[in-house]
Amino acid sequence: MPTLRWQPIVTLLLSLVGLGVAIYLTITHFDTHITLSCPAGGGLINCTKVTSSKQSYLFGIPVAVLGLAFFLPMIALSLPRAWRSADRRIHLARLALSVTGVAMILYLIIAELFIIKSICLWCTAVHVITFILFVIIVTATPIVLTPGYGLETDRADYLVPDGS
Repeated sequence: MPTLRWQPIVTLLLSLVGLGVAIYLTITHFDTHITLSCPAGGGLINCTKVTSSKQSYLFGIPVAVLGLAFFLPMIALSLPRAWRSADRRIHLARLALSVTGVAMILYLIIAELFIIKSICLWCTAVHVITFILFVIIVTATPIVLTPGYGLETDRADYLVPDGS
């Protein structure tokens, strides 16, 4: 029987790193005294061009703030206790959030490559983190949703099937 030993820790660490990058992007978005640490020349890599473009807003909300709105709940859903929970809604919420995150990064990657014609390295870090979270969550969700899978254990670092 498969066990999930590393997924809770890896998803939590990735979510924390993602939150850190989202905080940095949010601070540099709102504080004009802080310069985004990234090349700003006329080449393909130009964080300032990306983060100040029209596409850096969605429904009037800065995309950096949407990153915060993604990573904060993802941290809660990635806690080992959440992974061990027998409540299917927690696992489905984590899955739905990761699918939403990948849909968002697909839009942003298309915007960077074809509309803005520049790439932000900080944004790319968020895209990579979000995609890795998606892959881990999509591959682990069927396991944690298997009927008869006893998810509440005393150990925070792994999931094991019921004693069957």
